Amino acid sequence: MNLAAATNESLANTSNVLIYSSMAVYTLAFFAHIAEWVLGSRSKVGRTAASLSAARTGAPAAAPASAQTGGTAVLERPKVVTRAAVGSRDVPDGPGAAGGTFEGDLWGRIAVSLTVVAFLVEAGGVLTRALSVQRAPWANMYEFSITFTTVAVGSYLVLLALKKNVRWIGLPLVTTVLLDLGLATTVLYTESDQLVPALHSYWLWIHVSTAILCGAVFYLGAVGTVLYLFRDSYENKLASGGTPGKFASSVLERLPSASSLDKFAYRVNAAVFPLWTFTIIAGAIWAGDAWGRYWGWDPKEVWSFITWVAYAAYLHARATAGWKGRKAAYLALLAFACWLFNYYGVNMFVSGLHSYAGV
Repeated sequence: MNLAAATNESLANTSNVLIYSSMAVYTLAFFAHIAEWVLGSRSKVGRTAASLSAARTGAPAAAPASAQTGGTAVLERPKVVTRAAVGSRDVPDGPGAAGGTFEGDLWGRIAVSLTVVAFLVEAGGVLTRALSVQRAPWANMYEFSITFTTVAVGSYLVLLALKKNVRWIGLPLVTTVLLDLGLATTVLYTESDQLVPALHSYWLWIHVSTAILCGAVFYLGAVGTVLYLFRDSYENKLASGGTPGKFASSVLERLPSASSLDKFAYRVNAAVFPLWTFTIIAGAIWAGDAWGRYWGWDPKEVWSFITWVAYAAYLHARATAGWKGRKAAYLALLAFACWLFNYYGVNMFVSGLHSYAGV
């Protein structure tokens, strides 16, 4: 074995160690997020329910309270009221994952810090994987998965750095990242190898990198959509005079309002849709260079187009037909399901030209 081969093998082994190490840190972040939600549930999470009850009965909502702690006045954060559409109910955003307690907030900060560490370690694993083969680290399903999870976590951390109210995404994000990395390291793992001739193109960097970024942002939108459905059911139950169970009282009440979650999902999907359009166009140009035709109805091409149509229908319905709420949410989840099948199903169960890179 020559020196270059030995160096590449060493880098590949280092990449594997870093990916497994990141999984260990993500696991610690997962438990920290659990502690954040559990400890936060002990706080006065009845603020949202009290506001909804006041709106239902016509009674005035309680004013923000202040408390004395060691001689220092501590004011509660003012409520943020959002509205989804004319005539809809006004509902304040919940206090967040920490639920307003010192212990919950502390564990939340620890969880975010661990997520940052895990992200940096995983990014190091992706980088060393690229160095071991001297190419873009997304030529097979394993490499795509580890890069995808890195970009998804990075997108979440960017939103946090921009002071967006998205810490509630932390627990579902870390959970799915662990599941995806577990699948990648067990079922999808592929030894680092050189590319087949068709992949030797700068379009590999352009086309696949944009596909990964789109998938990461679509995922964040899907998380917001799923949580919106739960939160909307909770608000509907309160508005109709029902009594939510303990799960709703301890978790759903601390999420942003259904209106805020609906807006979040719509905005991130709308923001990344033009990039998904560019991804498909870039793939067609690459196909023209590699195979001599721009479009051949290969399964991957078909499902990329189906995903585009599904998200276009969702955005069109929101913009023109006035679809908001649950109908739009179901359409958004259908679009993300198409993306997931394009990601996993086509590569693993359908034979086509895009199967040449191996699983």
